[in-house]
Amino acid sequence: MPSSSLMTVILAFAANLLVAAAKTVAAILTGSASMIAESAHSWADTGNQIFLLVAERRSSKQRDVAHPMGYGREAYVWSMFAAFGLFTAGAVVSVMHGVQQLFAPEPAGDFEVAYVVLAISFVLEGASFVQAFRQARTSARRLERRTLEQVLKSSDPTMRAVFAEDSAALIGLLIAFLGIFLHQLTGSPLPDALGSIFVGILLGVIAVVLIDRNRRFLVGQGVTPELEKSMAIRVMEHPEIDRLTYLHLEFVGPRKLYLVAAVDITGDLREHEVAIALRRVERELEDEETVEEAVLTLATPDEPSLSFDVRRPSPAVE
Repeated sequence: MPSSSLMTVILAFAANLLVAAAKTVAAILTGSASMIAESAHSWADTGNQIFLLVAERRSSKQRDVAHPMGYGREAYVWSMFAAFGLFTAGAVVSVMHGVQQLFAPEPAGDFEVAYVVLAISFVLEGASFVQAFRQARTSARRLERRTLEQVLKSSDPTMRAVFAEDSAALIGLLIAFLGIFLHQLTGSPLPDALGSIFVGILLGVIAVVLIDRNRRFLVGQGVTPELEKSMAIRVMEHPEIDRLTYLHLEFVGPRKLYLVAAVDITGDLREHEVAIALRRVERELEDEETVEEAVLTLATPDEPSLSFDVRRPSPAVE
């Protein structure tokens, strides 16, 4: 069964493809600068969904000898490509066309066609946004976060990209409607051209945010204190572990962690028994869906123990 992220991307791709085709026809018929910007925006989004589908597929591959930490970071690489595509094919094209319309305006007409296409686009984009919002809200509730906070902090780049792009699409449609309406009302192409520029600026801001988030995870994004506490409790729940003195957690993919810990084994076991106990705990930790690899080493007697409130329930991985 497809994951929730995959379903979100597929729905967004279908919606963007229909919307892009409709906006292109409307842009040709009306000559509206805002509609041309919206057309470029939707075609950029459609192409980006292909990158996100590749991200979902490649990042889900099981680790092998060539990639001992798995392929999870592929999601951030392909999501980065999608963000660059949004910036170049969406933001740059929209701003350039708006500026051209300011200095060399072209006549526009058939405004009713533009309004109909914008309304249909709003419904389709809204349906895609609802799916992305539901996925983000479900994850946020598990982690006791606000929905927008979860979108920004989540280790799932495809969910974040679809949520951001659909949000920008809905806002962009409102900007385009206002630009076209003022163009029709005043007879001046200035509002329409400004609408194209504002849509481009909006896409540029969204693209920069997405690029920055993917960059953070590619270079080694740390975890929140809540998640660190959760994983420490999971380690300490094993009866072989007496205390924990060091814990390193790093995202190696969406909801996938690399765990390194220094621990003290219960009792005074012989060397080979300690080795067996450590390997057993590592394998048990890796049996959890969220731990890609666990590495445990022995703590020295002088190292202070890490202290966590074990009464707090463990949240899900981000």
